[in-house]
Amino acid sequence: MTEKDSSEQGFEAGAAPEERQESPPAKKSGGILEFLIIVLIAFGLVFGFVRPFIIEAFYIPSESMVPTLKIGDRVFVNKFVYRFWEPEKGDIVVFRSVEGDQEDLIKRVVALPGDKVAVRKGVLKINGEPQEESYVNRQLPDRSSYRSTKVPKGEVFMMGDNRANSRDSRFFGPAPIENIEGEAFMRFWPPTHIGLL
Repeated sequence: MTEKDSSEQGFEAGAAPEERQESPPAKKSGGILEFLIIVLIAFGLVFGFVRPFIIEAFYIPSESMVPTLKIGDRVFVNKFVYRFWEPEKGDIVVFRSVEGDQEDLIKRVVALPGDKVAVRKGVLKINGEPQEESYVNRQLPDRSSYRSTKVPKGEVFMMGDNRANSRDSRFFGPAPIENIEGEAFMRFWPPTHIGLL
């Protein structure tokens, strides 16, 4: 056998390294179908489970929470948290209106069951103590008053941060905790103001 014959035979006996590593091309139709199934499952989880029970996005339609939240802001609301914990003072919550119109409102919890609430010339008092509230709108000072009221068991007292332009518990009274849909914890729109609340 000549040297030429042996080299040709060696080449025929085994594939080149590059050829051994090649794999059959992926089937595009299978990949697209798999992607569509994943997207459908994701939508099902988000709109069938996550949205009703865990997190939901809400649009801010009014100025009642200025300067904390402005018209057009969008927030994520944790709908799961109050299944395990009670609301706390300072929580920003979304709740069903107690005025019978089934409207969703967003306000801040300022008093809990058993607290005595009063407002004197715009100053919030809880159990007789004036509250320091750095989040209220100083550009539009509130001069309202609200007679001292004890918050009933199972209810909370809500107020907007824009006290001079907010229809809240001063008008419709304390709201049942069962009306609370969740706690607003993050603003995600506009992009320039993304952040935790």
